[in-house]
Amino acid sequence: MNAHPALAAGRVAVVTGAASGIGLAAARRLAAMGLKLCLADLPGDKLEQAASEVAAASPAHRGGVLTVPTDVSRLEDVQALKEAAYATFGEVAVLMNNAGTAPGGGPWEHIDRWRHVLEVNLWGVINGVQTFVPSMLEQKTPCAVVNTGSKQGITCPPGDTAYNVSKAGVKVLTEALAHSLRNEEGQRITAHLLIPGSTFTGMTGGGRAEKPPGAWMPEEVVDMLIEGMNRGDFYVLCPDNEVTRQIDCRRILWAAGDIVENRPPLSRWHPDYAALFERFLHCTSE
Repeated sequence: MNAHPALAAGRVAVVTGAASGIGLAAARRLAAMGLKLCLADLPGDKLEQAASEVAAASPAHRGGVLTVPTDVSRLEDVQALKEAAYATFGEVAVLMNNAGTAPGGGPWEHIDRWRHVLEVNLWGVINGVQTFVPSMLEQKTPCAVVNTGSKQGITCPPGDTAYNVSKAGVKVLTEALAHSLRNEEGQRITAHLLIPGSTFTGMTGGGRAEKPPGAWMPEEVVDMLIEGMNRGDFYVLCPDNEVTRQIDCRRILWAAGDIVENRPPLSRWHPDYAALFERFLHCTSE
């Protein structure tokens, strides 16, 4: 398998949400591969601690790591992040729009949390794409944009509607980005939608110190991301220790079938369709 050319030693990656979870795991992995890292997250000790961990993995040590305190919901912060990355390293080969937050709320609850989740999870990615991609196009070098989505943005389980909406928006945006890039003459940038399964991070852990048996660690998600990028995958759909790819695919097909079959929305959780869904889930063919 050929390596993605953006993942070459000496090139530069910008990772948002880099102080913990999947972002930190990605930054450590990329640094170990020889890339220079620009770490973006909210200001504080966690960002500096992340820089130390990433520097320890980097052949260039601290000289290969830049930290830029960033609130991705603020366009001016993301613009300052881009300026810092280019001023320090001269290019950006990998942009990973990974910063995220939860919880949001249900359809008529917690409008303040709705705004915050959408501003970080969706507008943070929009800000990243709008700010970085034109400059990456001007480089005319092989590059990659990775946006962190969620299965909740595809199957939309009841509960945190705001989070689902934000991640559904990331999916749509990233699909459109891939389409636009492949129609841009001479471009050498790929787009990838990272779709984690159950992953043990600070955001999902709920204060627990020990990983639940069903969850993956962030490093496992990053392993799958790198493998997917090297294969040229757009959708990097991650299983976990409880849900296989086959189950994920059946759930996604069922969700699309609500429209095609004119079923009630979210029929997977509708009592009248529970038995039918279970039969569908365990079928190997239609």
